[in-house]
Amino acid sequence: MSSADATPTVIGKVMLILRAFTVDDHDLPLAEIVRRTGLHKATTHRLAGELVEARMLDRTDNGYRLSGGLFELGMRASVERSLLEIAMPFLQDLYQRTRETVHLGVLDGREVMYVAKIGGHRQASAPSRTGGRMPLHCTGIGKALLAHADSSLRREVLGGPLIRLSQRTIVAPGILAAQLDTARETGVAYEYEESTRGIACVAAPILDVGTNDVVAAVSVTGPLSRYRPEPHAGSVRAAAGGIAATLHRRQTLHS
Repeated sequence: MSSADATPTVIGKVMLILRAFTVDDHDLPLAEIVRRTGLHKATTHRLAGELVEARMLDRTDNGYRLSGGLFELGMRASVERSLLEIAMPFLQDLYQRTRETVHLGVLDGREVMYVAKIGGHRQASAPSRTGGRMPLHCTGIGKALLAHADSSLRREVLGGPLIRLSQRTIVAPGILAAQLDTARETGVAYEYEESTRGIACVAAPILDVGTNDVVAAVSVTGPLSRYRPEPHAGSVRAAAGGIAATLHRRQTLHS
């Protein structure tokens, strides 16, 4: 029996199957799910069938895909849903002002998870996508989150391997630490081709008004062929501050 198949609970095996799908997958054959999860084929086939009945997966000609039932559950996630409802007008205003790609992201482990992405016909070809993830150390929005995160997470990221995604990814802990200090002081973080060649970004944290804890971050990304992030720092900071103030007002009303 594989180590994955020794998972003590059925829920654990179900999560292995659901997490086998990446943001780039439209559907997956049963054999590929088995390969990615390490579960036995019979176990995978049985649980996949039950997930189809529960509307967590759909059957396709090529195997299985994530179902709309998961989307419904995701939209009920209270923190992300209320955050997105409050943030969206500010994100739309930021896009109208900059005409460049706007992101909203939250901290999830050592990664940023993108909750929203707004871009027009000429949006930057950034690797980010709604529901997708990127390492904290090589994105503007990730650095904005990390600069204001718990000190233990900062030590963990700086002390661990810093994966190189491009030639300009910062993999020296000392340089990254200095950037995080600057981002904390100035309220904005920058990326210059650190996740993708030709892309630049400016990001600002959304901080809880009462505790100063980081809730999320917002960014504007564009191609270096026409975009420089520095002139947009004030707009990004203002959007992040507006979202934070609105979140605080709603929390105060409901407390």
